[in-house]
Amino acid sequence: ATRRRAVIEDFKACNADALRSYSGERAAKYAALKLSGLEEAPGHLAVFAEKTDHIGSGLGRATMPETSEYSVVAAICSMWLAARAEGIGLGWVSILNPGRVREILEIPDGWKFIGYLCIGYPQAECDRPELEQAKWESRRGPGECTIRR
Repeated sequence: ATRRRAVIEDFKACNADALRSYSGERAAKYAALKLSGLEEAPGHLAVFAEKTDHIGSGLGRATMPETSEYSVVAAICSMWLAARAEGIGLGWVSILNPGRVREILEIPDGWKFIGYLCIGYPQAECDRPELEQAKWESRRGPGECTIRR
């Protein structure tokens, strides 16, 4: 409970810093966004990649050392899809200070913070992303992020 409260306090501090980077209508919109479920979610999961791990005997790490982090992100995405298939919500909280999270959770050196997840049943089901509903962001079509050669 103490660590959970400390993570929530770090989120609040980081969120307040982020709010100060906006002004006017954009600041008002930002302040109204639901950016975490830290207080409501029954489950919190901090996810790390162990950079000093010798699993796989370093295969591929000489040319692409970031592969271990990508593997962890792929695992999170798989978990997210499986959770949603069971009606469970999963939210990735990115408004946190990674160094502070490491301190709060007393994480060993050599572990890289990848993400902090909130897990629980959603309060409401929506067919549109919340940031789109709040008019903070709009969806882009595939043509905006695809390069054809």
